[in-house]
Amino acid sequence: QVHPVESGGGLMQAGDALKLACAVSGRTFSSRAMGWFRQAPGKEREFVAAINWSGEKTLYADSVKGRFTISRDNAANTVYLQMNSLVPDDTAVYYCAARELQDVSNWDATYDIWGQGTQVTVSS
Repeated sequence: QVHPVESGGGLMQAGDALKLACAVSGRTFSSRAMGWFRQAPGKEREFVAAINWSGEKTLYADSVKGRFTISRDNAANTVYLQMNSLVPDDTAVYYCAARELQDVSNWDATYDIWGQGTQVTVSS
């Protein structure tokens, strides 16, 4: 079993950069695809980015493509989300999730283990 714990959230201004980290305990991290999702107040949870087990394949939501970068360090059991050029619409609770399969997916139902989330607030 794996247990993700997110960190790095905070209060930012538009245009700032922020890097989230998700430390994952458990021995199967390196065999799992990982994803970042977010949920803004009053909105449904949405896909942000995903990375396959090796880090060679990534997938992004159109809204963050070119601004956000997902990466992973399997030796450190950690996945990252580098967020650049933040805008107020990026304000949300960001969740890290683990998928039993190795390939990327933007479908949250295929992720079986979720962290507690970290708040990111972007002011204009």
